[in-house]
Amino acid sequence: MPVAVLVFDSVTKLPDEAQGAVVIGGSHAAVYAAYMSAKFGCRAAIHHDAGIGLEEAGIGGLAYADRLGMAMAAVATASARIGDGQDLLKRGVISRANGLAAGCGVAAGMSCKEAAELLKKAPWPHTMPPVKGETRHVVGGVVCLDSATLLVPEDRGRIVATGSHGALNSAKATAPFRPLLLMFNDAGFGADRGGVLALAALDEEGIAALSVAAQSARIGDGRSTLQDGIVSEANQAAYQLGVRVGERALALARAVAEKAR
Repeated sequence: MPVAVLVFDSVTKLPDEAQGAVVIGGSHAAVYAAYMSAKFGCRAAIHHDAGIGLEEAGIGGLAYADRLGMAMAAVATASARIGDGQDLLKRGVISRANGLAAGCGVAAGMSCKEAAELLKKAPWPHTMPPVKGETRHVVGGVVCLDSATLLVPEDRGRIVATGSHGALNSAKATAPFRPLLLMFNDAGFGADRGGVLALAALDEEGIAALSVAAQSARIGDGRSTLQDGIVSEANQAAYQLGVRVGERALALARAVAEKAR
């Protein structure tokens, strides 16, 4: 049967059709997103390298996928907007590929579209990933989530540090929960400043939001956003709470929490 190439802005929830397909996802290529692509049975995946960032977390999922037997590649942050699967397909340029993807002929410098065609011959099925460990933690009263999609109604009015990028679709996922302050990873900003587009959108909703530099914190790791992150961008609502670019996220979270008491 022909192998389909499917395109999504995020891989956190995929349809049944993703099984056995090559999926181009606007998500970062860190371990959490690779886990989701593998969980939904993708034959192979192409994600965004999110600026690669601290400890190369933005592409950490490639080695993880290799161990499962799933071919995976990532596109360069400067080539396409993170969180926008169609832009990855249209403009994305491969920056990294795991061993299985390289075995299919995928190499740095080729277009995402060309890589997707090559990945149709990737081995499948692969090993299903073990159930992912805890992805939600509370650190000093701050909710730390490895993905912004893990927000719950009880997070309203709280400080939330996510491991997610700050692309536009992150604003749509988080705004209904109305936290006091949201933190994202800037994913290296990237094409069209795609890694922080959520901040302005959340400002329109009156929700304070900031991003931390990809080089300062591991993307896909909410605790690293809080504990390691250095603010790279903030919206006006966050500025009014005292958030400033260049300051440490942890210190700012403590200060905002103190004011809110």
